[in-house]
This record gives sequence, C-alpha cells and structure tokens, in this order.
Amino acid sequence: MLLNRYKNLHLIQQLDPVQDHCRIYHLMNGYEFPWDMTRSLEVALMRTYCVPSISKLLNQTGEFTHCPQKRYDDTSIIVGEMIKWGYDSDRGKEALQRMNALHGRFKIDNGDFLYVLSTFVFEPIRWNVHFGWRLMCEQEKLASFYFWREVGKQMQIQNIPETYEEFERYNLDYERQNFRYSDTNRRVGEATRDLFLSWFPSWMRSSIKPGIYALLDEPMLDAFGFPYPSPLLRSAMVSLLKIRAKLIRLFPPRNQPNFYIDSPIPSYPTGYEIANVGPAENVKQ
Repeated sequence: MLLNRYKNLHLIQQLDPVQDHCRIYHLMNGYEFPWDMTRSLEVALMRTYCVPSISKLLNQTGEFTHCPQKRYDDTSIIVGEMIKWGYDSDRGKEALQRMNALHGRFKIDNGDFLYVLSTFVFEPIRWNVHFGWRLMCEQEKLASFYFWREVGKQMQIQNIPETYEEFERYNLDYERQNFRYSDTNRRVGEATRDLFLSWFPSWMRSSIKPGIYALLDEPMLDAFGFPYPSPLLRSAMVSLLKIRAKLIRLFPPRNQPNFYIDSPIPSYPTGYEIANVGPAENVKQ
C-alpha cells in the first residue's frame, strides 16, 4: 500500500520538467497536493497584497470590499482552467485570453506582474517544505517554474528570468525592496482575511482569526499591520498541519482528480462560461 502511495511520484520522476511541465503540474495540483496547492496559492496571493503599488490597484477596483468571494472564485477559475487542462489547451487558451483582457484594463508595472508570477512558483514549494505529505521532487519544482514561465510569456510579461534560481532571487530581492505597510495593504488584507473567516460558522471566527495570522510570516504581518500571534499559537498551527501531512501520507493515491473547478463554485452555482468570468465591463479603474 505504501509503495503504491508513491506511484504518481515515480511517474513524475520519469517525465521531463521542460517538455512535460503541463502534465507534471496537472498531477501535482489534481492528484498529489490538491489541498496544499490551493492553500499555498492563497498565501501567494496574500503576499502580493503586501506591496503598496499592487494593493492600491486592487483596492481601487472595489472587488475586495464589495464581492470578495466572487473575486476569489474568478481568479481560481482562470488559474484552475489553465492548470487542469493546460495553458495550451482550448480551455486554457480561453482562460489566458480572459485573464489578459481583464488585466488589460489597467496599467500594471511589469516588475509587479513579474513578482506576482514568481509567487505562484515559489510559495507552493515553500509551503510543501513545511507542510507537504512528501517533499516535491526536482521535476515538480522545475515544472512549476516552466509552467508559470510559459504562462507569463503569453501574458506578455517582460524579462522573465531564464532559470529557476534567477527567478527565486528576483522573488526574494523584490520582497526585500517592496514589502512595507500601507493603508491599502491593510484594507485588501482585511477583506481577504474576512473572506477566509466567512467560510466558517460565525461562532468559530473569532477563534480562527489568530490562526490565520499564525500562518503569515513577520514581513507579511508588518506589511498588513496585523498583530503578531503568540509563539505558542504559531507552533500549534505548524504542528496541526504537520500532523495532517503524516495522516495524508497513509492514504492511497487519488484515483480521481480534485481541482478547484471540479467542485461547486459559490459565485457560479449553475456553472460558468470562461468568457463571462470576472467583473462587469464597467468596473471602476
């Protein structure tokens, strides 16, 4: 049983991270780490809100205050379509086209675009080091880089580093230079935090809020102006996630995928058309 648990890993290790990155990334997200990839990409997006130039633009749209669940679902659908079907599939191309149309309404700095792209590569890898039921192999790390690098090219993002190592350096240098507190960081951060809390019964939310802070590192807490959690709470959250990882390791491998778009989506209870995902055309700019 335990040997069978690693059958997808053995398959992935036989694939080429350059030529087969869509296949590898599909397996990672749908079969190997579906819950972890979703949570880590949520953290990745929250990291981008720690940059005042990014949070200012997001705050101006009004989506985070007026319809945060729909904003979350729209992003998850577009990303999920590319991950499940591949960015070069018909549905993946349509999702990319829709994303480019939505972004095209705004003047976005290339450096900010590049940083957001980098978080999609490296935040899941960092989460996996701490909380994964197994460590990602080298093919998975490189496939993540090549997947998002190709997506970035089709988004017309300029100066994407040629190697994994160069892109990681960019990610770390950018954060050191650009993470700082702003009121728009706090507004977007609070709206996102409150969205996460809304997924739980109201009587649980006051207890869960400090747990969210415990999953954010100090640079993020400072950039949002959030309070520091107690060391005991942070340790408890880490322990809980590590226990979860050990339990998941005992499960058999998935036979059916578990992508975000495979489950009912709150903002689209009757389904969606990719071309209609996103805010109305007259969104405030």
